[in-house]
Amino acid sequence: MISIRRGGRMRSKLFVPGVRPELFDKALAGDADALSLDLEDAVAEERKAAARIAVAAFVGSEAVAASRKAIIVRVNDPTSPHFAADLAAVARDGVALINLPKIESAAALHEAIAAIERAEALNGVSQPIRLLVNIETPRALLHAADIAAAHPRVAGLQLGLADLFEDAGIERYDLANVHSAMFAVRMAAAAADVFALDSAYADLHDEAGYVAEARAARRLGFLGKTCLHPRQVALANSAFAATPAELEAARRIVDAARAAPDGGRGVFVVDGRMIDLPFLKRAQALLASARRT
Repeated sequence: MISIRRGGRMRSKLFVPGVRPELFDKALAGDADALSLDLEDAVAEERKAAARIAVAAFVGSEAVAASRKAIIVRVNDPTSPHFAADLAAVARDGVALINLPKIESAAALHEAIAAIERAEALNGVSQPIRLLVNIETPRALLHAADIAAAHPRVAGLQLGLADLFEDAGIERYDLANVHSAMFAVRMAAAAADVFALDSAYADLHDEAGYVAEARAARRLGFLGKTCLHPRQVALANSAFAATPAELEAARRIVDAARAAPDGGRGVFVVDGRMIDLPFLKRAQALLASARRT
């Protein structure tokens, strides 16, 4: 697991249309842990070029360089005529993650990475940019574990429920359906030791529905949830924040491990529960994440 936010977690990732540069600075000053500047679905065909110019200028700005937020750019489908131009514009220092849509196999991922490597070389990128790969089609879901493990650049998988469900006639807002897809993506990510990020929630007025999905995702070990509007940021941040009770329980586990004769490498008891190394690692990770926030 890597820390992709310079200062800590990624509980909330706010989408910002690449064609709306007047929103960039406001989003950067907001409470989202990460910004996802979108060159794909949020931008009409005739405005793609203008959006990539605006996003390239923003990611190269002093404001972004000084920010602790993770800056993510969602580029267009690697099979689209816009992909190469997107990479030429935004494969630059200052971008924490490139968000790749419509990847359905490890082979397709490798082809996209080859194009990214060429763009980075031309732009003089100092460190390889890591990838957030969308799992948003049935074929991608079937191959999610292979995609997650296909290359060291993959930092995480992002669930895309609208595209995944709509064509198949699956009810998007049925939490049982959502949970099934969440579980599959989370297991694929866990097998490759990368993070999983939850989907967007399009009903901006249904705060209860958003929170229910976010809490379900957190219980499955997702890193955070996508936000389509700034009003969803506080909901995500709250849903993915550790509670005082959880932090206290984690502290007791870590303290008990320190006091154990073998330093917590074996089994020990905390609050009547048998604790071994996986529980200890989770407690340590929770406390470390809280310290970084």
